[in-house]
Amino acid sequence: MSHHAFILMKVFKFNIIIFCSPGKIPLLNLGFYMRIITIIPAYNEEKTIKDVISRVLKYSDVVVVDDGSSDQTFSLANETGVMVLKHPKNMGKGAAIKSGLEYAVKKDFDLIIHLDGDGQHDPRFIPQLVNGMNDVDILIGSRFHRAAPQNMPLHRRLSNLITTHLMRYLTGYAITDSQSGFRVISSKSAPIFLNIPYDDYVYESEVLYQAYKNNLLVDEKPIQCIYGEEKSYVRTRHVLHYMSFILRLLIHKLGRSVKN
Repeated sequence: MSHHAFILMKVFKFNIIIFCSPGKIPLLNLGFYMRIITIIPAYNEEKTIKDVISRVLKYSDVVVVDDGSSDQTFSLANETGVMVLKHPKNMGKGAAIKSGLEYAVKKDFDLIIHLDGDGQHDPRFIPQLVNGMNDVDILIGSRFHRAAPQNMPLHRRLSNLITTHLMRYLTGYAITDSQSGFRVISSKSAPIFLNIPYDDYVYESEVLYQAYKNNLLVDEKPIQCIYGEEKSYVRTRHVLHYMSFILRLLIHKLGRSVKN
């Protein structure tokens, strides 16, 4: 276990979580221990990656997946001492998450978090999300759980509104934020998502659909996001790919409805 590794101790009696480093003795000797790791997919995030890593390390171990960055993301992440994986070329956010999941599964982590490398996700919400993993397979950090974030660009709000309603219809999950990149995944469910063929932004929606197909329990907890000058790498081809993905699922669902 690396010097950055953290252990989560769930104390059932008090329903709290204690985060402690392996070298320290916890004050309460109840419950059981779990190892947690956060995947940080990153593409050209040299301005934010070191700060994001340092903030996440307060709560979990870290693996950064540099998705073929052309800037200093890889070298800056390496300087922090965490595990850094690098794709030889830009393959997509979904591919980066899959690489991180594969590493986490091989290393036998119990809970796997992923959040973005641009700094918009606040790692201080990690304990709250982890604490919501009672009998849950996937926990989504929702930006819309209570109210729409005021600082979110309008086009993102509209995009999320449309896709979330479609995913609610397709899966039956009462979710409010299908596009959130801040999630916690249980180790038992993680292998299901390693073979998803999508490597781009469709991946995160396909995770929800595969969770539905495998009868997994999905829940949400509210989070807040910070929106600044981060760039969007969503292009027209990604939008068309997502529309094709949704259309395929809708046809499949409607076809099943007709047969029944």
